Amino acid sequence: MTAIADNRTGLTGAFWAVGAMLVFSVNDMLIKSLSGDYPLHQVMTVRAVVAIAFLLAVVVPLSGGYAQLRTRRAGMHALRGGFVFLANLCFFLGLAALPLAEAVALSFLSPFLITFLSALLLGERVGPRRWAAIAAGLAGVLVVLRPGTEAFQPAALLPLAGAFFYALLQIVTRHVGGTETAGALALSIQVGFLIASGAIGLAVGDGRFAGGLHPSLEFLLRAWAVPPAGDLAAMAAVGVLSALGGWAISQAYRVSEAAYVAPFDYAALPLAVFWGFAVFGDWPDAVAWAGILLILGSGLILIWREAAARRTPPSALRR
Repeated sequence: MTAIADNRTGLTGAFWAVGAMLVFSVNDMLIKSLSGDYPLHQVMTVRAVVAIAFLLAVVVPLSGGYAQLRTRRAGMHALRGGFVFLANLCFFLGLAALPLAEAVALSFLSPFLITFLSALLLGERVGPRRWAAIAAGLAGVLVVLRPGTEAFQPAALLPLAGAFFYALLQIVTRHVGGTETAGALALSIQVGFLIASGAIGLAVGDGRFAGGLHPSLEFLLRAWAVPPAGDLAAMAAVGVLSALGGWAISQAYRVSEAAYVAPFDYAALPLAVFWGFAVFGDWPDAVAWAGILLILGSGLILIWREAAARRTPPSALRR
């Protein structure tokens, strides 16, 4: 019965993870489509307001009630919210200037950083095979970046910065995920988004620093604008998708082991390729494909080795 229960729990986690990646991929596509006309802080503020309302009105009542929002770890929630805001800020600024698939591929530096930081900050043992997977993943990132060539874009460094903050987020989540509910984790993130994006909007929302800048800087510094009904609906949809995606991925990592769920995060890569081509007409060239596949393959190997490390006594490991 235990094996059957574990299998069902794993399948449940996989279902929530794949669902979250589908939702996040649509979210990324919509934000990229809005990046040419509106400032990021406006999109994120509207997104946070809608997401909070949706969580409180729909998700939380249907998933256990408001009692689940109680916490004694407000400081950890605030730290986690700061990291996820910075991760999203960097990623979305990069998204304004990069093809969708390449931006998403570069953001998958985070699993390699998580392993590195776990060894550095938490003292976890990392064997030679996992170090080799990390090296291969970094090589894939360099292939996508193409430093030293005319194809290199400085904006490509932004998703890498986002991956770093996302890795810090996951290190913090390891300390709170076992005691906090998916609803509390999702809501605290949206509150953090609202506070931070609102503050940026108050500081630069008049557009006085914008005008003729790089697409990423324009996305950050552009003045607030009154959107027509269609764009406002897209912003509202981003809010609903953000709430659903945040709740679903929190649920995935709550009900299943991280080593089982993590490979399903990579569903974001083919989804990004699809949306990039279907909506923006972007298709990775041969070099970009090589880097994307190298990141994908080494990331999956890294996750597989970490799963093996958790199943096998340390004395039996010869990696």
